[in-house]
Amino acid sequence: MATVDLSVSAGIATLTFNNPDRKNAITQEMAGQAVGHCAAVAEDPSIGAVIVRGAGDYFCSGADTRSLAAASRNPAAPEAVATISKVYDVFGRIESLPVPTVAVVIGGVVGAGVNLAMAADVLLTTEDAVFDSGFLARRIHPGGGHIGLLGRSVGRPAAAAMVLLGQPLTGRRVHELGWAHECAPRDDLDRIARELVATAAQDPALVRRIKASLQLELGATVSWAQSLEIERGAQMWSMARKGEEAWSGRGPTAAS
Repeated sequence: MATVDLSVSAGIATLTFNNPDRKNAITQEMAGQAVGHCAAVAEDPSIGAVIVRGAGDYFCSGADTRSLAAASRNPAAPEAVATISKVYDVFGRIESLPVPTVAVVIGGVVGAGVNLAMAADVLLTTEDAVFDSGFLARRIHPGGGHIGLLGRSVGRPAAAAMVLLGQPLTGRRVHELGWAHECAPRDDLDRIARELVATAAQDPALVRRIKASLQLELGATVSWAQSLEIERGAQMWSMARKGEEAWSGRGPTAAS
């Protein structure tokens, strides 16, 4: 069963997206679990940091395409909006967590998987990981605040190449652009992540105050919530144009 698992040790919570057979694509059930785990972390004053990772050899391939196919039948319907919004809620809840968050990306990310990685405060990855917007290849408009988050993470030129031209970035390039804090061999990333958050985990009360100040002082000119609404209508139009049946064709397992 596809799940999002939460474990806590020594003040460090680990959020693992566990659907390796589908490259950790986010199902509706997983989205609900992730939001619930974020609420639990926020309410637990003993937690001082969160590590976000995927199970197996890939970080996240986006929202589950079966959900997207169903939503494409009538994207403006309340049920379809709720389906897409449930996945988007994951990014917003991770971004707004009151403690520092570190995403550990191996293999690659596509579509909403990129959003998930960008929702974290700090990124660790391997040099050969592939960061692929994926929306253009799927013939749908980006969603979930994707464009705004990319602009903040890699800058306008690289974001334009990804969303307008469908060009992926390697982990090495992401590091050169300043998004990734560190590139390292895959086998070292989990250790590096835990060492990175160790000091924060020792003083959760202080780091929560610092995180609140960082969010206030370094907030984006266009917030995640505003980016979400800017993209929502255009993405619904593109999904209606695509239609439900088109999702059964071969292509990246990326998603919204």
